[in-house]
Amino acid sequence: MSVSPSVVIAGCGDVGSRLGLQLQAAGWSVYGLRRDVAALPAGLLPLAADLLQADCPAQWPASAPDYLVYCSTPASSEESAYRATYVDGLRHVLGWLEQRGQRPRRLLFVSSTGVYGQQDGEWVDESSPCQPASWSGRVLLEAEALALGGGLPASVVRLAGIYGPGRRWLLSQVRAGYRVASAPPLYGNRIHADDAAGLLACLLQADARGVALEAVYLGVDDEPAPLAEVVAWLRERLGVSHWAAESASRRAGSKRCSNARARALGWVPRYPSWREGYAALLDAGE
Repeated sequence: MSVSPSVVIAGCGDVGSRLGLQLQAAGWSVYGLRRDVAALPAGLLPLAADLLQADCPAQWPASAPDYLVYCSTPASSEESAYRATYVDGLRHVLGWLEQRGQRPRRLLFVSSTGVYGQQDGEWVDESSPCQPASWSGRVLLEAEALALGGGLPASVVRLAGIYGPGRRWLLSQVRAGYRVASAPPLYGNRIHADDAAGLLACLLQADARGVALEAVYLGVDDEPAPLAEVVAWLRERLGVSHWAAESASRRAGSKRCSNARARALGWVPRYPSWREGYAALLDAGE
């Protein structure tokens, strides 16, 4: 293992850029792969490529990267976009490695807790059954299987709902009087974008130290919470007193995800719950 590990972050958007900066600060060589490399943070090595194209980009590193992180996100919420991004895009990158005769030490594939279909507030961990009711969860499971069966040592990281700077959907909804049912509780799981990046960095750095990684990790904070509780807290902080005419909450999954496996590896979230995370966003003027 080289003194300065190298990593290609395929789909280097918000979380990928945060990860890249953390690894760069730790002395890693970081390639940020995206179509518009002008949007990369300063210091990341630009790798202009389109994951939806099968041809290996000419700028692909001549030497095999030590690590590959696949964290692309679809351009739309259509099923075709999900499949193209998560399944076809990953297959393309694995093909590029094969064309170049390169074998990274490990692949990290960023997935979602949406692969779980639990509806009744059950506690969920990495060993819980994945029976998603949605096509998006099924596409992600297909991509996970490709990552874990693609011939490289691999780990899947299932992130919960990511929030952070620039991700204002819930804050906007609450300001508009977002009305949600309190019973039965609709449990949700969250992770701040900085903590999502921090978990990925923790996994990579652990592997680089020779720690044996598991095949799957959940990326969530310490406190799953009913959506109504989060909304009530935000209403108080924002001084919102009005309600929307109708409830806007749609019944999706309701589960409580455990981060015990990630914490056992040494990962400590900077924002242990949504309270600290949203307080920081509000203090910053979001």
